[in-house]
Amino acid sequence: MTQRTDTRLALFRTAIEPDGLKVVAPSGEVCMAPLEPEGVNRSVRVWKDMCVAIQVSTLIDEWLSEILGRPCSLVYMPEGSLRHTNPAYTSPGDIVGFADAYPILVIGESSLQDLNARLETPVPMNRFRPNITVAGWSAHEEDDWRELRIGDVKMRTAKKCGRCSVTTTDQETGEIGVEPLRTLAKYRLTDQSVQFGAYFVPETPGTIRVGNPVSSR
Repeated sequence: MTQRTDTRLALFRTAIEPDGLKVVAPSGEVCMAPLEPEGVNRSVRVWKDMCVAIQVSTLIDEWLSEILGRPCSLVYMPEGSLRHTNPAYTSPGDIVGFADAYPILVIGESSLQDLNARLETPVPMNRFRPNITVAGWSAHEEDDWRELRIGDVKMRTAKKCGRCSVTTTDQETGEIGVEPLRTLAKYRLTDQSVQFGAYFVPETPGTIRVGNPVSSR
């Protein structure tokens, strides 16, 4: 299930609280999920990959299924479940969770500013759903970085990010338009792929925080 086929998924909100994961439905209704999964093991598919996952709880499954009008389940990826990244762009042993393809997506604030200068109606950064945004570089400079260090975490590049139709979905309303893909296609099209942002793979464990110094090469 993704926003590509059900834009209502864009309208759910989450927050980690002391007593669990708070999930807020588009209607404002709230359900709490445990931070430690309580359900059974199951096999799930992410694109072509099959993964072992754990059902979080029967309660939130029933709640989500009623709201979305189809059977669905919230699942957790345990430490022992290893989903490997694309070996064409990463190293042996690199892994990713339930994300589309790679662990970290980085976008420079200048890249969005450059795009918005070309749009009739600016779009927010959440259209592109990056894990990390950085400031202080020229537009699209992240495309050419081989390495990135934030705080005490070192990352290496994987590839530029090819964008899909989810970028045309307003993350506040669920409405679908044609921008920003139409404009991006005029100046960010490579091999029939509209590219915006770059994927990275962490090489060292650590903690990063808002405001950490960032260096690249």
